Amino acid sequence: MKASPGKWRILIIVENLPCPFDRRVWQEALALRAAGHEVSIICPKGRGYEKGYELLDGVHIYRHALPVEADSALGYGLEYALALFMEFALALRIAFTRGFDVIHGCNPPDTIFLIGRFFKLFGKRFIFDHHDINPELYEAKFARRDVWYRLLCRLERWTFATADVSIATNESYRRIAIERGGMDPANVFVVRSGADLSRVRLLPTRPELRRGRKYLVGYVGVIGKQEGLDLLLQAVAYLRTELRRDDVHFIIVGGGTELAALQELAHRLALDDCVEFTGRIPDADLWEIMSTADVCVNPDRANEMNDKSTMNKILEYMALGKPIVQFDLTEGRFSAAESSVYARPNDTVDFARKLCELLDEPERRATMGAIGRSRVESGLAWHHQIPTLLQAYDAAMRPGARQAKSLDRQSG
Repeated sequence: MKASPGKWRILIIVENLPCPFDRRVWQEALALRAAGHEVSIICPKGRGYEKGYELLDGVHIYRHALPVEADSALGYGLEYALALFMEFALALRIAFTRGFDVIHGCNPPDTIFLIGRFFKLFGKRFIFDHHDINPELYEAKFARRDVWYRLLCRLERWTFATADVSIATNESYRRIAIERGGMDPANVFVVRSGADLSRVRLLPTRPELRRGRKYLVGYVGVIGKQEGLDLLLQAVAYLRTELRRDDVHFIIVGGGTELAALQELAHRLALDDCVEFTGRIPDADLWEIMSTADVCVNPDRANEMNDKSTMNKILEYMALGKPIVQFDLTEGRFSAAESSVYARPNDTVDFARKLCELLDEPERRATMGAIGRSRVESGLAWHHQIPTLLQAYDAAMRPGARQAKSLDRQSG
């Protein structure tokens, strides 16, 4: 059974996070469903998302087990191989039941193109949703350019070679698709990971979250090596010992492979009483913490990966009207503009000093928060991105859309 003219059956494949926990993927799925398309998602299971199949808000979600959560190069290879096998099995199941006209592959990893390339043999289209630049991500995690790095570069080129259309999260990623991936500029669309203003909730503050201190500083995001939370803890230690500030409490929301190591680092730095790790928590608790926070932080380490990437947490801080402290990175500055102050890259002392300055200036904080909220409302919110997402689909599905290039010609 084929979809009605102008209405497509879409299969989204994502390995990084379960849905609907993956906010960007879920927002895309709902937007496509609202436009009249039939949407299925293949994703991993996760805590709170254990069902193998679920129909949620009209979207068909198929989840697979993912027994490996990697933190080494070899571990990632095993994780991605297992995920690819299960994704392919589920894609075959969906092909013979619901059917699909297009595969929308979201990285990481850059292996989903293999499924896309197989189904292109049967006339399906492949859209690449470029969430992470994996060669740079590998270098950020492991600080080397070895055989695995070179393999990731090749997988990236093969992914672009397979894609009919590429969706970039910002202009830096668009340039990579064109210059490094050889994509026709007409087939690369920037769809930013904008905050969904219908979901972001500014709630009444809860003073008890400050744990008896005057100020609360909040962080929400993945707890991994490249997120620079070790730098944040070093800045907090400087704030406590050198700047003599004992009036600030910090809450770090999120989960990831580095959570235990960061808790141990906080203990070694004698920060147990002022740094609180929550792990992953329900949205209601998250919004209460972020609504109470006086300042939000983004300590992403300055490297090629983070300099070119747009971080979802920045846009959510802005949507909540919160002033931000972060290191000076290209895409971070583009997103936040004057709603943030910028410390020298990876300089924990400067980060601590700028944080203290901002905490001591309530009027400045209010002005910065209002600027951030206005930027989201006027152009960075998710509803502004939906027309471009639909344009990308129109381009991918039009007759005579770009065909996959030979892998051999792309592997040099």
